[in-house]
Amino acid sequence: MSVPPPGPYGPSGGAWYPGGYPVPRDHPSGTTVLVLGILSLVICPFTGIFAITIGNRTLREINANPAVYLNRQSVVVGRILGIVAVAVYGTAVVGYLVFVVLILGIVGLQNY
Repeated sequence: MSVPPPGPYGPSGGAWYPGGYPVPRDHPSGTTVLVLGILSLVICPFTGIFAITIGNRTLREINANPAVYLNRQSVVVGRILGIVAVAVYGTAVVGYLVFVVLILGIVGLQNY
């Protein structure tokens, strides 16, 4: 019993170029990183942390095989949006805490 040669879609089922190179495709996590990055700016800053971590992992995979994946730019944009959201909301939280401490200090000084 002989094994048939791989067809035009290669042994793994993905399409291949005639020279044996796989056809470039989008990374499965690319859209997820972009959506999480946008959501981190608009709705919930906690999704920015996930955008950063998933984006870092996805970028490592894309950089390991740059000829296989097409959507590196959307992963980078989603990761940057996550970083910006975490930085903005983190600065806002620190500013709010400083404001509360100052107000409590002023109120405490007026009682003496």
